[in-house]
Amino acid sequence: MTLQAYQMLIDGAWVDAADGARFDSVNPATGDVWATIPEATAADVNQAVRAADAALNGAWGQMTPTARGKCIARLGDLLAANSEAIGRIETTDTGKMFKETAWQATYIAEYLHFYAGAADKIQGDTLPIDKPDMFVFTNREPIGVVAAVIPWNSQMFLSAVKIGPALAAGNTIVLKASEQASAPLLEFGKLVAQAGIPDGVINIVTGGAECGRVLTSHHLVAKIAFTGGPNAARHIIRNSAENFAEVSLELGGKSPFIVFDDADIESAVNGSVAGIFGATGQSCVAGSRLYLHEDIADEFLARMISIAANIRIGDPQADDTEMGPLCTQAQLDHIEAQVALAVTEGGTILHGGKRAALDGLYYQPTIIDCPRQDMSIIDTELFGPVLAVQRFKTEDEALILANDTTHGLAAGIFTKDSARSLRMSKRIKAGIVWVNTYRAISPIAAFGGVKSSGYGREAGLQAVYAYTRPKTVWMNMSDDPIANPFKMR
Repeated sequence: MTLQAYQMLIDGAWVDAADGARFDSVNPATGDVWATIPEATAADVNQAVRAADAALNGAWGQMTPTARGKCIARLGDLLAANSEAIGRIETTDTGKMFKETAWQATYIAEYLHFYAGAADKIQGDTLPIDKPDMFVFTNREPIGVVAAVIPWNSQMFLSAVKIGPALAAGNTIVLKASEQASAPLLEFGKLVAQAGIPDGVINIVTGGAECGRVLTSHHLVAKIAFTGGPNAARHIIRNSAENFAEVSLELGGKSPFIVFDDADIESAVNGSVAGIFGATGQSCVAGSRLYLHEDIADEFLARMISIAANIRIGDPQADDTEMGPLCTQAQLDHIEAQVALAVTEGGTILHGGKRAALDGLYYQPTIIDCPRQDMSIIDTELFGPVLAVQRFKTEDEALILANDTTHGLAAGIFTKDSARSLRMSKRIKAGIVWVNTYRAISPIAAFGGVKSSGYGREAGLQAVYAYTRPKTVWMNMSDDPIANPFKMR
């Protein structure tokens, strides 16, 4: 088997690490090493940041907003046209199902198109200052060089919601691809020059913790956009003390999926199955805590177990596969340990609970009945196909259980009572609430969490303004000179 040897994108050129160091990328469906990736040095990261800074003050900074928007739109067109090829690479590198990765690359092109249209619509304000001789207004200016740290899951989406608004606002960007699966972003990088985007505007570096540390603490970085886990986020925040960069964090979740006794059971079951077993549970918004009204719990679980038992697990490249492997061995080990702990704490495995009988990093879709709220699995993100189930009697009890978590990214509510859905939506502590649906996204809708699920928002029009700084301009319209209060008399 011939290994694919990737390079990094720095200042429009494809380069190896300065010292030649590389690391392996493993196909989680087979366990085989299929590619090698550069391990960026501090010098490589510095070169990428300086290239971004030069582009900010050069060709990109001098381009009109309308022209920038056209470049972003072309990048979106190219992403859609190459979605199948990028999807194949992402499936090989991460184990996500090809039908999901290809669709995602196509749909996420819409995010770039959305922000392309926003590039020439960033506006300032005229301020009604109570000084008749003063004209005061604000401009929105690019914040500067953006460091974007991207995890391995949903790479195209998590990149697009950073690249789109950052470039629309006139910034430049250095992307750090995940060391677990870097190839899809590097494939995406091949489209940048084709879109007419000048050298240095988008740079892609690869490596581990040291690469991330150098990037996020670099003195020329003005904003850090991070998606990942809370432990890494704490390091990001500490690193930002070195450059006083603004920081936005999109972290993990342990999202409640609440089903009331008046819900459409079939719709809710399908939503829960997709919410936890879609993407093999490797989604920050996975509906991993299922709260069922006691009157419908048994029927609901019977239906869900029947579906879980028939999920086709296998080759993520195959069209008939419904659930692929986990991405890393560390994930598989973590899930096994947490499921075992749940059993010792009194949990009952209703389905699954072990590895699938396949070569590769496969784990069965798992449903665990959890009798207590203080069990570790209730508030620990597993990032896999494991569902914790609890029952409730009243709306208030469901709300207490849903909010009893350190996380606050997303929540799902299934009920036919519109007043109840509004009450619950208002009182649930989460950045996203879905009612009678789950995992719906749009470039128009903001995405982000509260509590340990992070802060700041991605997607939506307001995200563009998060990549700008306002500048206030005071203009004296009087013909009279301004008196010098410190003039010697």
